[in-house]
Amino acid sequence: MLKKTLISAFALAGAAVSGSQAQAVELTISCGAVGAELALCEQGVEAWEEKTGHTVNIVSTPNSSTERLSLYQQILSARSSDIDVMQIDVVWPGLLANHLLDLGETLGEDAAAGHFDTIVANNTIDGRLVAMPWFTDAGVLYYRKDLLEEHGFEAPVTWEQLTVIASEIQDAERAAGNDRMWGYVFQGRAYEGLTCNALEWIASYGGGTIVDAEGEITIDNARAAEALDLAASWIGNIAPKGVLNYTEEEARGIFQSGNAVFMRNWPYAWSLAQSEDSNVRNKVGVVKLPHGPDGESAATLGGWNLAISKYTESPEVAADLVAFLTGKAEQKRRAIEGAYNPTLVSLYEDEEVLAAVPFFGTLYETFTNAVARPSAPTGDKYGRVSNSFFNAVHQVLSGEQSGAEAVAQVKNELSRIKRRHW
Repeated sequence: MLKKTLISAFALAGAAVSGSQAQAVELTISCGAVGAELALCEQGVEAWEEKTGHTVNIVSTPNSSTERLSLYQQILSARSSDIDVMQIDVVWPGLLANHLLDLGETLGEDAAAGHFDTIVANNTIDGRLVAMPWFTDAGVLYYRKDLLEEHGFEAPVTWEQLTVIASEIQDAERAAGNDRMWGYVFQGRAYEGLTCNALEWIASYGGGTIVDAEGEITIDNARAAEALDLAASWIGNIAPKGVLNYTEEEARGIFQSGNAVFMRNWPYAWSLAQSEDSNVRNKVGVVKLPHGPDGESAATLGGWNLAISKYTESPEVAADLVAFLTGKAEQKRRAIEGAYNPTLVSLYEDEEVLAAVPFFGTLYETFTNAVARPSAPTGDKYGRVSNSFFNAVHQVLSGEQSGAEAVAQVKNELSRIKRRHW
């Protein structure tokens, strides 16, 4: 096996990827760095290298999805071959499609057979399959089952219940000596992760999805404003003020250290919470997210895909790597070892997968019915839409404006972005 190195994407500016020597090809891949994500990718890549004799350089990219998208856009706009295979967010296919290979042509018409239809449809732009599903995601609620049992509570069904339970247990634990305990942690930084959290609050209050499937702007309504005001009430009370700068990993760090009762995060955090060095091992439960007074639980659709740059010098070899990493054996391994949700329907009936991650079975409907961010109706303007939304939400959480002011502001900004059409 040829030696693989970890290189920084920022060091790639203008640097060409080495060409093949004899029949061996050298590729580059960007495949994330959150939690166990990088290690799992390295292991999958190494298995493919051993199988094929090719080598792969893993590119280090920013943890922030917003920053990573900007980096991809910079590289692809320059028509650079610096990164052959890119891990792309579920909301990016429409934004990047013009720079990505059609995998239906490269891997065959049945390349995505057996994967969730909704994700395949999401990744198909103008009839072109521009990305292969790798793992899917939906927001879930983690809770300290030991603490809820000790204090006589069931897992909350509504956000109001969560607020009350979090406050009571936080106060009791602090009185008992743990002055670092908080009730609830989530992703509150002004970035794409806040769009996901806030969409869950608003949708579960019956406040819509910012922009509906027909492209109409729906954010300016009383239920959306009410949801944001409730979230703002958490800051400094059941959530630390530092949550305003938390991404997934900062929230996980607080929860896994034993200093939070509840946490909103993605399924990947399960295997890390259950690791041998975790302070909360065997003390964690996972349920669907709460809802508002008259709404239903809403989990934002997440997940990542693998795509190939149109500017790669080795499209067939890159496609073989993508097919291997998104195949059944590799998705099963990642589900068992890292709690990454498969995109293959059959793996949700696999006994070994369900033994490793029981909530894959109990929350199956949550994963299959997750709420999509409005990337499809807003097309290549989605980045601006999300930016406007998460910045306004962050102002509400920071106490700079009310929920009603924020949703009106977002409506006005989106109207300008939209003009006549998306």
